[in-house]
Amino acid sequence: MKNKSIKIAACAFVTAIAISGTALDTQATGLPAAGAAVVLNEGSDVAVVEKEVKEKEEQHQKELECVELSVGATASAQDVVAGDVAAIVEAEAEEDFSNLVIAKVNDYVNVRSEASEESEVVGKLYNESVGSFVSEAEGGWYLIESGNVKGYVKAEYVVTGDEAVELAGKVGKRIATVNTETLFVREDATTESGVIGMVPMEDELIVTEEGATDGWVKVSVEEGDGYVSNEYVSLSTEFVKAESKEEEEARLAKEEEARRQANAAAAAKEGSSKSSKSSGKNSGGAVSTGGSGRGSSVASFACQFVGNPYVYGGTSLTNGADCSGFVMSVYANFGVSLPHSSGALRGVGANVGGLANAQPGDIVCYSGHVGIYIGGGQIVHASSAKTGIKISNASYKPVLSVRRIF
Repeated sequence: MKNKSIKIAACAFVTAIAISGTALDTQATGLPAAGAAVVLNEGSDVAVVEKEVKEKEEQHQKELECVELSVGATASAQDVVAGDVAAIVEAEAEEDFSNLVIAKVNDYVNVRSEASEESEVVGKLYNESVGSFVSEAEGGWYLIESGNVKGYVKAEYVVTGDEAVELAGKVGKRIATVNTETLFVREDATTESGVIGMVPMEDELIVTEEGATDGWVKVSVEEGDGYVSNEYVSLSTEFVKAESKEEEEARLAKEEEARRQANAAAAAKEGSSKSSKSSGKNSGGAVSTGGSGRGSSVASFACQFVGNPYVYGGTSLTNGADCSGFVMSVYANFGVSLPHSSGALRGVGANVGGLANAQPGDIVCYSGHVGIYIGGGQIVHASSAKTGIKISNASYKPVLSVRRIF
């Protein structure tokens, strides 16, 4: 809570500076590529400044929301100050895991409407899923909140306190969300090193190393592992949450429909020739005939563009697309509107539970990358500027999620 208050005050202070034109002495002859190191003039009374910014906080809230600093943009001195102070204060804030409740079971623990095994089951907290502790009830029960679920779990099936804090670091996934228009991923933790890839605004990257290099984190992208500046990402920890009874019913219904379509497609193709079974072969990849008919059609259509160029930010299947632009444009041909963001694609459709359950047409999501599953353990994807649209083994890097549209 203390860190949050400091962040608000500092950002409001920056906004006040931008509006009033008050100058800060950076004590530097030039600005480094990643921004300026801001230093207050000697003799500045921090207490007085803090009081002033608190008084102006409400007045300048709207202006505060408009302060942005993007890579490649020409920033004014006020913008540079705003970006740096916000980044410095943000770096001081740490997530608090002391209030977490984490399931430690073989499969799942029921979340109930009341602190009784006779009460209604309102959801399930699966093993290593996470919720927030609300209160303790008699008889060894905890009231928790997780996702869209609020209810009671038996205390013996979850961990809290120090044990939960320690476990959180193992079960949580560190995410770096891009907060600038275009983020460079570099070979080393310096602005002087080469750029191995570029990532658009709001994409979510998996952090593979944190704290080893000051002001930088190591992330995974399609081109490999590289470094991004803390200044241009928002760091957070992602946990698996409880599944409500309604969410479970909806998921099971989608899975049943997918099985029904798969069985219907298999029955329709029974007795067909081997040549028809291998239809859709394109540039070294063959589309599996398993799964739904529409999903197989998506995969076959996507394979037609193997060999075409990769273009960052592009959405053209012939003239060039990036990974999410490729998936978006392929599905647009089937009347489905999808976001142009690999991070956002992790939330579309239905989660099928991993690569083992993937069917042709499913969207396979990685850290900073996506592709379309074509069967046989392969994906078709807009890989990189060097290789273009190609077919690869789906397990060539860790899979975060597999999403089914059809």
